Amino acid sequence: MTAKDALSLIFAALADPTRREILTRLSRGPATVGEVAEPFAMSAPAISQHLKVLEGAGLVERTTSAQWRTLTFRRQQLDTASEWVERHRREWGERFTLLDEHLAVMKEEKNNG
Repeated sequence: MTAKDALSLIFAALADPTRREILTRLSRGPATVGEVAEPFAMSAPAISQHLKVLEGAGLVERTTSAQWRTLTFRRQQLDTASEWVERHRREWGERFTLLDEHLAVMKEEKNNG
């Protein structure tokens, strides 16, 4: 099953270490496809596939000027993932706090009963 919603595409793109390295490189500024591919010991089609996934998730934008294809990191998409993680982190934290409080009450009742 392939997820098509934006958040799933972002997390799927971030799941691969090569794609995360590509984003790290692009976080320093735009680069050509060749510059991005240079440090990787993999074929051009493999790099192209990674870039396709990143573009599909909206994390990378490709522009063409003359013979140059430039890639740019689109940080806005990370905000979507970050907001989701933060919202759930808060919810889970609240649930663990409630569980701790409930367990403390149960322990107190056991000690008094």
